[in-house]
Amino acid sequence: MAKRIQLVLNRDVSKLGKTGDLVDVAPGYARNYLIPQGLAVPTSPGILKQVARRRAIEQQRLQEEKEKSLTIKAALEKVSRYAIAMQAGEENVLFGTVTHQDVAEVIQKATGQEVDRRGITLPEIRKLGIYQAEIKLHPEVSASVEIEVTAA
Repeated sequence: MAKRIQLVLNRDVSKLGKTGDLVDVAPGYARNYLIPQGLAVPTSPGILKQVARRRAIEQQRLQEEKEKSLTIKAALEKVSRYAIAMQAGEENVLFGTVTHQDVAEVIQKATGQEVDRRGITLPEIRKLGIYQAEIKLHPEVSASVEIEVTAA
């Protein structure tokens, strides 16, 4: 069986790894594709130290992002309810619906915290009332807030 070569990836390679990953590949794949294309470099003690340092820096950055998300979560949950005024017809049925953008704008006005609208999960809101919204701030941190839809 052929010996495998250890490389460090310079760019993301599908089905192999991400930038900075240490991978074992077949010698022909490394020699004929990865190294000539500039996608990877052979390992050496210096490069291994660089990889370890990059990983430590990335780990630190991810930890800081998580801490920032936790402070935003505390600020969001400090406000008990966010009110959105919508036009409603008979039997409290809304004209239109409450969108993710509406919720993001209300949170921005109430707390001053900017929230990505793509991270907001809403139930279908078609009537006046109180609803729960889930806001994903970080892969490990999410906040749950109450949205009160009132008549305008």
